[in-house]
Amino acid sequence: MTRTVYVNGEYLPEHEATVSIFDRGFLMADGVYEVTSVLDGKLIDFDGHYARLERSLGELDMANPTTHEDLLEVHRELVRANGIEEGMVYLQVTRGNPGDRDFAFPPEDTAQTLVLFTQSKPGLANSPAAKTGIKVISIEDQRWARRDIKTVQLLAPSLGKMAAKRAGADDAWMVEDGHVTEGTSNNAYIVKDGAIITRGLSNDILHGITRAAVLRFAAEAQMQVVERLFTIDEAKEADEAFVTSASTFVMPVVSIDGAAIGTGEPGPVAKRLREIYLEESMKAAI
Repeated sequence: MTRTVYVNGEYLPEHEATVSIFDRGFLMADGVYEVTSVLDGKLIDFDGHYARLERSLGELDMANPTTHEDLLEVHRELVRANGIEEGMVYLQVTRGNPGDRDFAFPPEDTAQTLVLFTQSKPGLANSPAAKTGIKVISIEDQRWARRDIKTVQLLAPSLGKMAAKRAGADDAWMVEDGHVTEGTSNNAYIVKDGAIITRGLSNDILHGITRAAVLRFAAEAQMQVVERLFTIDEAKEADEAFVTSASTFVMPVVSIDGAAIGTGEPGPVAKRLREIYLEESMKAAI
């Protein structure tokens, strides 16, 4: 079945969708994006993703070309039109097409580009990887300094993901000044003596929507949460490790650079947090 996608106010078959070669998202990576998960045909934490979208746009001095209500309707229509039960809705906003290439921002009245599409991911909630855990490697973090903005500048994370694949792993944890920042597309955590340890929010990491929800659920479940820096060596000595993201929810990590974490199997904290996250998120899904 041909997907229905959304481009600048129109619902189109994917093969009819086009964006200008002069679009600044293509030429300058001058754009931001969000990914909202879909479970049982409903959107997970849409409000959180919309709030982060507005923040990212504001940090780049870019206007928001839509409203909460209109964007929610587009998400719902794409989910309906494409029959998505489990999957994701991808959204991207760019500064638009100024008609030529220039480093300077285009005139303020330049129409922005807004595109959305769905990805069907059957079995998203019951991923086999969640039962076995994933393996990660460590790599140098070579990204720009504003990782808190969810921009489309994803070359460094893509290279990191490929380095992990070549090493026979599933993902990479990026390291800066001796400390873990985050995974290529997720926030990173370790568990030691029952405490959940993760890097605090700053410009150095993405302010994960799933991260915020998981830490809130952990606190409500009387789990200890510590926001601080940690090293790869400390991670190797941890009892557990895991990552969070909109597409993986809570995913156990069982190996780092070939060293088994804890028992080498998903630990009880990660497994319980995944259960809580899925249960509570489904209750609030829209």
